[in-house]
Amino acid sequence: MPERQAVVVGAGIGGLTAAIALHRRGWHVTVCERAPELPITGAGIGLAPNALRALGTIGIDAAHAVGSAVPATMGLRRSDGRWLTRTDTADMAARYGVPPIAVPRSALTAALAAALPPEAIRYGTAVTAVDDAAGRPTVRTADGPDLSADLVVAADGIHSPLRRVYFPAHPGLHYIGETAWRTIVDAPDLRIPAMSETWGRGERFGVTPLSDGRYYLYATAIVPVGTRSADPRAELRRRFGSWHDPIPALLDRVGRLDPADVLQNDLHDLAAPLPRLHHGRIAWVGDAAHAMAPNLGQGGCQAIEDAVVLAHLLPAGDGDDGSDSVPAALVAYTAARRDRTDALRVRARRAGRLGSLRNPLVAAARDLAIRATPARLALRGMDDLFNGFRLPG
Repeated sequence: MPERQAVVVGAGIGGLTAAIALHRRGWHVTVCERAPELPITGAGIGLAPNALRALGTIGIDAAHAVGSAVPATMGLRRSDGRWLTRTDTADMAARYGVPPIAVPRSALTAALAAALPPEAIRYGTAVTAVDDAAGRPTVRTADGPDLSADLVVAADGIHSPLRRVYFPAHPGLHYIGETAWRTIVDAPDLRIPAMSETWGRGERFGVTPLSDGRYYLYATAIVPVGTRSADPRAELRRRFGSWHDPIPALLDRVGRLDPADVLQNDLHDLAAPLPRLHHGRIAWVGDAAHAMAPNLGQGGCQAIEDAVVLAHLLPAGDGDDGSDSVPAALVAYTAARRDRTDALRVRARRAGRLGSLRNPLVAAARDLAIRATPARLALRGMDDLFNGFRLPG
């Protein structure tokens, strides 16, 4: 029997993971990426234990592929530097099997792309439409021949054109009220031992050691959508320059960067869940399926889970059970993934609201409640995130 054909739209983390998982299930996979080369979006990405386990099920050892630098502790701080909560990563490793790691996003996408046959990824190939009306999808591209497939994986990002086409009644994206700045700096002299997020009044600042020795920095602020400053470096210094060490020293390093190296994006999530994560023989993964705020660090992790579960449920690419099993597998995919990802979408939105409180009295009460929560209970509250990945039986 000929190999089943899959076309993946988008070479981000979810799309590449889906391509690897399907390839290892015996499918012939073509990844269509509109960028002329491997896209590098974002700056750093955290891989929580659930994502690391999911990657492991398809033979990807992320720590080996892109390096691992595990900070001694993780936690939340106030803008004066006082810790609200702190957890030893050794305790996380003991509870969840592996500690979380953070890596440059470009290194992760390069490692995933390298796990595919070189001819599998077609750069500079923009998908203009997917016709799923005849029972076997036809993928139309701007500059090449049409592609016929048994399956299309829509990994086309938060603004997913395919989502808009196939779910026209869906309300689309919701601005959560915050903008975010992201960048990476090289500061080996600072020797920062902790991964931390600091909460102010309507503002946050995160510091994450990366696997290559650099630091991934992110910051958020409540502003009207579309708000931009002439120089993001100066804006970060204005907002966060008086916060606790080592933030001022890190901002000195940011000041030496090209302004273009400081990314700014308004934060959106889906206004409501999709009615399902498939249509016919098209399956949505990652931000295209369930865009969520970054407050739990689970956006990329859930894209990885999606991809692995999807491939697990589909028939083998060289099997003899007939292609009619593909639609049923996609129904099972929606059943396996929709509730979990939507619950995390809602939880991430709520976590953002908690972290961005501006009323000083309410924020003080929040801080007291967090400090009063025993570390073991705070860690247990992550069980559904970090132990939530399951391959359907």
